Amino acid sequence: MTQVFDYLKTMENKIHYYTNNENLASNPQQYTTKILNQEFTFKTDIGVFCKSYLDFGSNLLIEEFICPNVEGKYLDVGCGYGPIGISLSKVYNKEFLMLDINKRAVSLTKENIILNNALAQALESNVLDAVGDEHFACIISNPPIRAGKKVVYAIYEEAFNHLKENGELWIVIQKKQGAPSTMEKLESIFGNVSVIAKKKGYYIIKSVKKNLD
Repeated sequence: MTQVFDYLKTMENKIHYYTNNENLASNPQQYTTKILNQEFTFKTDIGVFCKSYLDFGSNLLIEEFICPNVEGKYLDVGCGYGPIGISLSKVYNKEFLMLDINKRAVSLTKENIILNNALAQALESNVLDAVGDEHFACIISNPPIRAGKKVVYAIYEEAFNHLKENGELWIVIQKKQGAPSTMEKLESIFGNVSVIAKKKGYYIIKSVKKNLD
């Protein structure tokens, strides 16, 4: 079964989920899964990341996540069709803003917010451009590694600028796709970085925007 999932992931990632393709074919589908003991149903389609199942990295991030002791809205950057933000919103009763550059992903997220009755909003955005001057208690991302290091690092840098004091950035990333360099980058931006969990080559990483005075 693992080999089948790996093959599906490889084929899906040949379609650039981090861009827009106006001529992309559509084949809507949906799946139901249990996340943190709650059942969720997600509508998906061609051209979004991991459309047939909840990917291991996102699921690990959800399972390991702990809400920071900071009041405010949460942000999911590169949300895809919405499984991370929607599930955390429901389980922890948190308000989420969810962003993606992919128009189809944003449209699906909007449908999935309604389908799962989540307290969330979805917007099309290049990195964090759509948030304006808003600041967040927590920013979460399974970053679009295949979009390139420039884009991924821009997410980290802009996350720092849009976090409240003591707000937290949570990232899931594979070791082979740059976990060590991500940790170095986050240390340089935030002055701190913690590895919350490691499993099957995936790292759950957290940085906190501490008082710099």
